[in-house]
Parts: sequence; C-alpha cells; structure tokens
Amino acid sequence: QVQLVESGGGLVQAGGSLRLSCVASGNIVSINVMSWYRQAPGKQRELVAAITSAGSTNYGDSVKGRFAISGDNAKNTGYLQMNSLKPEDTAVYYCAAVVRTSAWSLMTDNYWGQGTQVTVSS
Repeated sequence: QVQLVESGGGLVQAGGSLRLSCVASGNIVSINVMSWYRQAPGKQRELVAAITSAGSTNYGDSVKGRFAISGDNAKNTGYLQMNSLKPEDTAVYYCAAVVRTSAWSLMTDNYWGQGTQVTVSS
C-alpha cells in the first residue's frame, strides 16, 4: 500500500505564492509520474502539472509560466511552487502518483492523496 500526503495549502492574497508538498510512503519501488490536480467547487478535476522520474514536466495551460513542479526521487517527494496566484486558482489540490510497488514486476498502480485546500483572495 502507498500513501500520499499533501501539505502547504492555505489562504493567500492574489499575487502571492504557496509551495505544496506531496510525500509518498509505503511499498514503493519507484514513482514513475507524480502529478498535481485541482478541483474547484462545481468544476471537474483538472491536471495542473506532472513530472516523470526522468524530470520531464507537463503543465495545464492555465498555470504555465506561474507554477513549477519538481521532485526529489530519493525522498519520494514532489513539490508544486505556485507563484502569481489568482482567485481562479482557488481549489482543492490533489497529489497523484503512478507507483511501481514490486521489484519483480513493471506493473504500476495509481494513488491519490486526500487533497489540500488553496484559497486565493482578491
């Protein structure tokens, strides 16, 4: 079993910054991809950013140039640096990971954290 725990959310004024962290623990051989998603009230969950174990990154159009995803493979931890925050960034932010849990198989499973609230005031 694998657990993902997010932290770093909170209330910030527009134009401010926050840094989210996601720590993965449990039966982990490797984390192939770590992603951040967000879901605002009444809206569908959307991809914010993703990073592979090789360091390749992908961002949602609405956050390009403002957010930066990074990871520490040795610590099984991912980060999302959020700058120039806007009220429309308000949402619950979820960490997700594609994890390999067996040294004898290349199969992976998807795991989700519980989410952390980010609120940006105008």
